[in-house]
Amino acid sequence: MKRRPAVAGSFYEDDPDALRKRVEWSFYHPVGPGSLPQIGKATQRDNSIFIVPHAGYIYSGPVAAHSYYHLVKEGKPDLLIILGPNHTGYGSQVSIWPGGEWDTPLGSAQVDSKLVKELVSLSEVIDMDEKAHIYEHSIEVQVPFLQYFFDKISFLPIVILMQTPETAEFVAEGIWRFMQKHKELDIVTLASSDLNHYDPHDVTLMKDEMVIKKIESLDYKGLYKTIEDHDITVCGYAPIMAALILAKKMGKRAYVLRHATSGDTSGDKSSVVGYLAVRFGS
Repeated sequence: MKRRPAVAGSFYEDDPDALRKRVEWSFYHPVGPGSLPQIGKATQRDNSIFIVPHAGYIYSGPVAAHSYYHLVKEGKPDLLIILGPNHTGYGSQVSIWPGGEWDTPLGSAQVDSKLVKELVSLSEVIDMDEKAHIYEHSIEVQVPFLQYFFDKISFLPIVILMQTPETAEFVAEGIWRFMQKHKELDIVTLASSDLNHYDPHDVTLMKDEMVIKKIESLDYKGLYKTIEDHDITVCGYAPIMAALILAKKMGKRAYVLRHATSGDTSGDKSSVVGYLAVRFGS
């Protein structure tokens, strides 16, 4: 089964050369890390989990580049598991693409149907369902960043509609069991999410800081309560909660790489979206 790009030409350039230049722009932007990373050799990976934003590249690309900078420095993973929120409402509560290829202007990325079935069998909530993915952007926008550096990437895309702590626990447990079964694989998990939406810059910074404190303490239930109690419009809180649960299981700590808003990249700070890059390492 082949997935065509849903947001090429809107969230990122649909011309391959222009897209490569946009990725490079993200790294060299003042909000970005300032340079392109050297691709590391596959050795012992320390940073196995990342949080990355998923807006249009002109807004969140420089923040996303911080996570990819550290991912690339440790070499090409054997497999990526990318978790994103389901913005469209289509499909089941937790959906994984059944298998096949995802096309972008930079080529095709592979979703291994055998690995998909294994992960589904080890989880109690993940369904194979393509409908949830057809128009969803939260995972698609991560793929060109990976393809810029790595040939023939293999990944498992999962979008979450039912964003509760219980769902995050089931998703994380399924991934954890999968990792225990495949210790021979170098697996990296990405949690795709933007932070607070459409408040003024100063308000968004204040709300985001409450979320970041919960991320730094790996407190996924506290994260959920903070978002609910303070009306913080984080769109991918279930992917983040799953990342925090996995990080605790793996003995990792959270390191904030960059926090900014769309006002920092667009210049308009009247109504912004918060973006965060985090690595989870020792």
